[in-house]
Amino acid sequence: MGTSESILILGIGNLLLGDEGIGVHTIQALEKLSFPDNVQLLDGGTGGFHLLSHLEGHACVILIDATIDGKPPGTLSVIKPKYSSDFPKTLSAHDIGLKDLVESSALLGHLPQIILITVSIADLQPMTMDLTPAVAQSIPQVVDTIQTTLQKLLAQQT
Repeated sequence: MGTSESILILGIGNLLLGDEGIGVHTIQALEKLSFPDNVQLLDGGTGGFHLLSHLEGHACVILIDATIDGKPPGTLSVIKPKYSSDFPKTLSAHDIGLKDLVESSALLGHLPQIILITVSIADLQPMTMDLTPAVAQSIPQVVDTIQTTLQKLLAQQT
């Protein structure tokens, strides 16, 4: 559990489905960097209700996930959903799990501020842990976006 000013960076994805694992790959890249004590990194795997307690414990959650949205692979999008219906309709394999998670958190009155960073993918690649070049090349941009977002969030707390 975090504190009222803590920030969770949560990567969602299935490493066995190629590009769909971009959220987890991003967390692995972020683990090589240092963050303030109130910032926690979490590999959320394929999502699910077990993550509900993690959402409840933080003022803000930055989610990283893949989306199949027809944009060129590796395209980044940043949205600030307030409700499950604000999530892109084409989140990849665990679409319903994330929406249900957000809806449950809202119903319990514990919905943190959510910033969703999606990376566009072309499709799911079963049984490969490798990212396609376009998606792999997006990781530094995702990391930069997270660092910029964190700077803004931390500045608001002071």
